[in-house]
Parts: sequence; structure tokens; C-alpha cells
Amino acid sequence: MCGIVGIFLKDPKLEPALGSMLASMLGVMTGRGPDSAGFAVYGAGDADHVKLSLRAPAGYDFEALARSVSLTSAGTPKLSIRATHAIIEIPAAQEAQVRTALAAHHPEVAVVGTGSRMEIFKEVGLPSDVAARFELAKMSGTHGIGHTRMATESAVTTAGAHPFSTGADQCLVHNGSLSNHNDLRRKLTREGLSFATDNDSEVAAGYLSWRMK
Repeated sequence: MCGIVGIFLKDPKLEPALGSMLASMLGVMTGRGPDSAGFAVYGAGDADHVKLSLRAPAGYDFEALARSVSLTSAGTPKLSIRATHAIIEIPAAQEAQVRTALAAHHPEVAVVGTGSRMEIFKEVGLPSDVAARFELAKMSGTHGIGHTRMATESAVTTAGAHPFSTGADQCLVHNGSLSNHNDLRRKLTREGLSFATDNDSEVAAGYLSWRMK
């Protein structure tokens, strides 16, 4: 049993309040998922740049990582740090090169999402605490989606928290169980997709990304 929230704003004047509204919605769903929480916020962006949503251990030096990335990409990336997560914005043409460098030289850092407009944050803890940790109430955007988790088939970890992203500007939150996820994972792996967790919801996200190609 998990909780799912989402909001899509049609009035641009409300966009500065998106985070505040989403944070309140997550808090209301605590009873359906007290183990962990996460959310994706969609805001401004352009096709020439991509935002990488990164997760690292507490106290990680994201500024040093950004300097390292600047040696790989064209110029110093735009960096925004929020607790254990950070968003780095780089030229879209450099994404593959930067991701390869991150995997090789910064294996402790996980890329939890990518896209021109999407930013993902998730962590273990009560939904209201997670929202406060990442200052969700201060975020603005056009739309957002959130999840409160009550783990049933996998461990309570930040990696297992939702949303899961397996495609650019795509993410999924899920309430339920995918019974054939092991078979589907093997099929999608043969199709070239990769997975970072044993969570069935990540497989569901991968399946949708594969079908949307």
C-alpha cells in the first residue's frame, strides 16, 4: 500500500506555489506510505541542455564533482545542491560523455533522473520530513508527481524509493506489485535497458520507456 499524488497547473500564476501544494499533498499521504518518499518536479528547461538528478551519501562534496564534470563537458555545469541530492545542468550533447565519467570516477553517485525539465528527489523517512529536507515547498514548476512508500517486496532504501526514471523527462510512481517483473527485466535487459535496483516498479518504468521509443 503506497500513496500517489500529482498536480498539473494550467494557470502559470500558480507555478511558484507548485512545491508548496505538492508538499502538503505528500504529507496527507503519510498513512499510506511512511517508509520513504520522493517526487519529481517539472519546470523550465530547453532542448539544448539536460539536467542530471544525482544522489550521493550525506555530506558528499558535489562542488568538487561539478569541477570534475567541467573537465569532461564544455564549461562548468550549473549546480543546485539539496541535501543528499544535486542537479547539474550540462549541454545535452555532452550527456553520454558525462555519464560515462560519473560511472568511472564517481561510482558512489547515482543518476536518478535525466531530462531537460525534470528534477527528482527521494529519500527514506516520513514524507513530510523528506519534503522539508529537500525544501520542496520552495520549488516552482508546471507539474509534479510524488509517492509515499510502504515497502512490501523489497528493502526500505533510498534506491528503492519512487519515482523511478528510465527515460528522458520520464518517471513513474507505482502502487501495487508487478508479478512478472523478473521475466520482464530479463527481456528489457536484452533490449538494452539497464536497472539499478531489484524493485519491480523500476521494471515497470523501463517497460514504459521501451514502449515509448
